[in-house]
Amino acid sequence: MVNWRNIIGIIGLISSLIGCDDNYVSSIPSYPVSLKLNLSGNYSTFKNNPNQFRRIEKPEYEADRIGFGGILVYCGMNPDEYYAFDMACPYEAKKDVKIYPLTDALGRVKCEGCGSVYDVSFGFGNPLSGPSKEILKKYKTTLTQDYLYIYP
Repeated sequence: MVNWRNIIGIIGLISSLIGCDDNYVSSIPSYPVSLKLNLSGNYSTFKNNPNQFRRIEKPEYEADRIGFGGILVYCGMNPDEYYAFDMACPYEAKKDVKIYPLTDALGRVKCEGCGSVYDVSFGFGNPLSGPSKEILKKYKTTLTQDYLYIYP
């Protein structure tokens, strides 16, 4: 005999897990993001170099769009694993109050204003300490040959 309550529950759970990603609304305003980094050119020391950060605070080319507070790019622990976040702290939600990498902790960044510390090591941007309860605004990344593309 089929237990319909269990089947409906499982379907509901699966659909809620699939749909969660698009429901998040950040306190950081939506600004255009479009960036192409040449990992064999200007960013060659960053390519496949785990636990390295790059702060993009000004557009390099006319077509570059760097979000609300700039873009922080992090090279993850595995080769070809890159994550990108808006540099504006979601607790402060100001263009000029930014996060910066901590040199004494792997995959950690800290807000220069409120002091919140975030973990970016696996691409989530979760708050670890401080007043912020909101994750960092994350951007998508795609690696194609030697080019890293960053977009909303």
